[in-house]
Amino acid sequence: MENIRPISDLRNNYSELSKTIKESSEPIILTKNGYADMVLMSVEQYEEREYKNKMHQKILASEAQYQKTRKTYSVDEVAERMIANIKKRETANV
Repeated sequence: MENIRPISDLRNNYSELSKTIKESSEPIILTKNGYADMVLMSVEQYEEREYKNKMHQKILASEAQYQKTRKTYSVDEVAERMIANIKKRETANV
């Protein structure tokens, strides 16, 4: 269920809004003059959405690459590439 509140609550009831957001794990839609104006969410919610969005973009890019090349990799090939990348990063950080 969407939580819709007037934007004046941001100033007048900040602590309550903050608590509500953290407890419900849902964003709050703030309205101005009866129309949706902003979305208020916790940092954790924002980071989770950003992470999911980045993963979605990577999946779309992978699907597009597959459509162009039709190239696939075996589990062993993927594991080898992952190990090589990990080793590269470890030596770069030393």
